[in-house]
Amino acid sequence: MSTGLQIGTVSKSMNKRTEEALGILQEECAEVIVAVSKIRRFGLHTAHYKSEMQHTHRTMLENEIGDVLALVDILLEESIINEQSLARAKQSKKDKLKLWSNLYET
Repeated sequence: MSTGLQIGTVSKSMNKRTEEALGILQEECAEVIVAVSKIRRFGLHTAHYKSEMQHTHRTMLENEIGDVLALVDILLEESIINEQSLARAKQSKKDKLKLWSNLYET
């Protein structure tokens, strides 16, 4: 049974702009992962070793998350994702975190 997905090629329903936006989003998400790994290893307020301006790992994380948010804006503007669906997914994640994590404990 075929799912209609084409592995390794651009889907017929995905134009070049969508493909590019998703590719850049993927790269930016990977950079967030690296920034978080550096914070866990070296600390939030330590200077990033490649930063000529002595940015902290926190600043680097903020920059990378900002890049992801810029791509989210582009995906919304291009109607690749839907703002209402995004808001529902965001609230759903918060609800799950309230149940399964310590992030919302007072």
